[in-house]
Amino acid sequence: MSLIGTLSVLLVIGLLLSMPVAFALIMPAMTVVWLMGINLMSVPQQVMSGMDSFTLLAVPFFLLAGDLMTAGGMTTRLLDFTNALVGRFRGGLAMSNVVSATVLAGISGSAVADTSALGKVLIPGMVRAGYGAGFSAALTAAANVVGPIIPPSITFILIGVLTSQSITKLFLAAVIPGFVYSAAMLVMATWISRRRNYPTHAAQSFRQVMTSMRKAVWALLMPLLIIGGIRSGVFNVTECSAVAIFYALFVGLFVYRELNLEKIYGCLVSAGRSTAVVMIVLGGAQVVSWLLAYENIPQTMAELMLSVSDNPLVFLLLVNVLLLFIGTFMENAPALVMLVPVLFPVATTLGIDPAHFSVIMSVNLVIGLITPPVAICTNIAAMIAKVPLRVATAEMMPFFLTAVFVLMLITFFPALSLWLPSVAMGQH
Repeated sequence: MSLIGTLSVLLVIGLLLSMPVAFALIMPAMTVVWLMGINLMSVPQQVMSGMDSFTLLAVPFFLLAGDLMTAGGMTTRLLDFTNALVGRFRGGLAMSNVVSATVLAGISGSAVADTSALGKVLIPGMVRAGYGAGFSAALTAAANVVGPIIPPSITFILIGVLTSQSITKLFLAAVIPGFVYSAAMLVMATWISRRRNYPTHAAQSFRQVMTSMRKAVWALLMPLLIIGGIRSGVFNVTECSAVAIFYALFVGLFVYRELNLEKIYGCLVSAGRSTAVVMIVLGGAQVVSWLLAYENIPQTMAELMLSVSDNPLVFLLLVNVLLLFIGTFMENAPALVMLVPVLFPVATTLGIDPAHFSVIMSVNLVIGLITPPVAICTNIAAMIAKVPLRVATAEMMPFFLTAVFVLMLITFFPALSLWLPSVAMGQH
C-alpha cells in the first residue's frame, strides 16, 4: 500500500471510530511522516503554519459577536419582529423561522450556533402552536444552513485563506446564492404548512409591526454594518469582526441592557471552545494538505479528472456528487482544507471562476450539516424538539431536495455568484 493509501485508510478508521477530527488528521499524518523518514518536527511546524494567518483572527471574533448578540437579546427581538411581519399567514411561524435564520446568518456566520440559538426559542413555540415536532426540527436545521453562506461566513474566510482570494469578493459572491437558498426554503415551508393546514396567528396592526421593527432595528442593522463597512473599505474582514464585538457589547449593555459580566464570561468561554476546535482542525488539515502536495496528489488528481472529461459542467457535477458524499460524514472546515488543494487547481485549469467554484464548494458542504449520518444541525434540532433523529430526518427530505435544487441552480447559472462582485467591485 502506498503511503498516501495508508494515510487515507488511517484517516477513515479514525473518523469511523469517532475520534476527534483534529486527531484523526494529525495521527495518521504523523504515522506517514515517520514511515517516509521525515523529521517528526515537521508535523507541529505544519500545524502552526495552518493556524498562522492574520485573516483567521476573524473566526473567534465573529463567533464571540454572535454569542454576545444572542445573550444580549438581539435574537429574541428579531424573532418578535419576524412573527409580527409574517405570522398572520398560513404557516406564518414556519415562515418566521426562515426569515429569522436569514437575518441571523448575517450576524454569526455559523449554522450550528444559529440552529441552537433559534431552535431553543422557535421549536418549542412551533410545537405549542400546533406544528409537528419533527417538521419544526427539520425546518429549523435546514433554514439555518444558510448561516455559513450569507456573509459574514467563516467558511468563506477559510476558503479565502486557502486559495489567496479576496474575502470581500467571496462575501459578495455568496449574497445572492444565500438569499436564493432562503427563498427556496421559505417556499417549501409555506407549501408544506398549507398542505398540512398548520395554524395562522392573529394579524398585528401596522403600528405593532413598526414597534417590533424599532425594537429589532439594532439586529437588522448589523449585516448592513458588516457588508457596508467591508465594501466601503472602512475596515477589512478581520477589523470588521472586532467592530462587531464592540457593537454587540454596546447594544447588549447600553441599549437592551440584558448583558452582564456573567453572560459575557459565558460567551467568552463558548467562543473560545469553538475557536479552539476550528483552529486545531485547520492545523491538522494543513499537515495532510502538505503531505498531499509533497506526493503531487493534486496534480495527479487533476490529470485523472481531466482524463474523464475536460467539460467544466461535467467536472462540476462530479464535484457536486463527491462533496455531497463527503459532507455526510465530515464537517465543512476540515473537508475544505483537505479538498481545496486537490480540486481548486483543476477548476482553474478548466477556466471556472474561482469565486463561483468557492460558492459551489461551500453550498455543497453545508448541505452535509443536515444529511445523515453526522447531520450536526439536524441532531441539535432533534434534541431540542425531543424527537428521534429518524423522525427529523424523514421530515428533512423535502428540504434536502430543495437544497440540492438550489445547488444545481448555482452550478449551472454562474451569474448568481458573479454578478454582484462584478458590479460592486467594478470587475468585468
